[in-house]
Amino acid sequence: GNNWGNGVDAPVTPLGTAQDRSDRARTDELPAADISRLMTALASDDACVRELSIRLIGDQESSVVAPELLSRLSSSDASLRTVAAFGLGLVHAKTAVNQLIGALRDATPGVRANSAWALGRLEDGKALSSLVQLFRDDAPMVREAAVIAAGRMDSTSTVAALTRTLQHDDAASVRRAAAWALGQLDGHGAAVALASAATGDADAGVREMSAWALGNADDADGSVAVTALGTALRKDSDVDVRETAAWALGKSGSEAATDALASAAESDQSTRVRGTAAWAMGHIGHADSRAVAGLTHLLGDSNDDTRLRAAWALGQIGDNSAMQPIREALNREKNSEVRRALVRAFVKSGGDSSQLMTGLLNSGDPEVREAAVRSLAGARAFNPWPWPWPRPRPWP
Repeated sequence: GNNWGNGVDAPVTPLGTAQDRSDRARTDELPAADISRLMTALASDDACVRELSIRLIGDQESSVVAPELLSRLSSSDASLRTVAAFGLGLVHAKTAVNQLIGALRDATPGVRANSAWALGRLEDGKALSSLVQLFRDDAPMVREAAVIAAGRMDSTSTVAALTRTLQHDDAASVRRAAAWALGQLDGHGAAVALASAATGDADAGVREMSAWALGNADDADGSVAVTALGTALRKDSDVDVRETAAWALGKSGSEAATDALASAAESDQSTRVRGTAAWAMGHIGHADSRAVAGLTHLLGDSNDDTRLRAAWALGQIGDNSAMQPIREALNREKNSEVRRALVRAFVKSGGDSSQLMTGLLNSGDPEVREAAVRSLAGARAFNPWPWPWPRPRPWP
């Protein structure tokens, strides 16, 4: 869940930064006396004490700790209200929705931001209109939290407001969050705005997230999306943007993306981009001479993973014009995993050379011998292996 469930993405914590607790098991139920001590410690002068206290409280049952947290949400102490909103989000206090909506009007930005974050975790639609009003808040932190919370709720009613935020907000972090939220909503009605941001926003993080959102959109194969993603893949100076554009073109399934992907496979300076472009062409699976040319070029790439993806993609495409380049690559390839993928690609491209396979059966590498046996058993014996994936997608 990209640490979503662990509370590491909260806007404001006592220590001021997200504390990674993803490797810690849930705390056992604590006695009432200990919970009372922890509640008292939320007002400590020591930020570390407050941080640990709210984390431990956040591991308790909502019905046990939510009433005490709610009482602190109305405290005259702003820092106590801030940590209380954080805690209510941690325990998923569904009984606190109305109070958290009220806290969105708090005078302290940290309270508003944490309350928006908590409402996003609760995913209660009654908070949507109040969250959208925060899209115009003076504090970028609050706007970002509200936009992300709206993106967690499956409602297209926020698309227009999110689109305006993507186009006009002066904080790059907020625009990036808006692009992510539109991607969560499958880009309904926002393709033109996302395409413009993917190619024209001044911030690379916004362009990257907009490219991701276009790949996640219902109409990702539309000409607007494919054109913008192709432009980003060819021209963007940022490697993360180009790689995400390649991934999104693969997700689109559009045969019109082949030329841009093949060009990236042949000439992009980043092995990450070349490898993801190979994956994308395999994901599209269109038997196109341009795709085959780009992929066979990558069989000589210096990076093992890039060659693996190219071999996998050639197997997905299954074009017999690739058999000779695959055979030549097999003769020089030293990496056993890539050789296995090449054997699979050779078979799926129509290769039936028993002499070649018999030679592979005598290989000193047991994985290559296994691949040869699979090939002799028939192409279906290779499904779905190997299945290389692109890098993880971006998140706000």
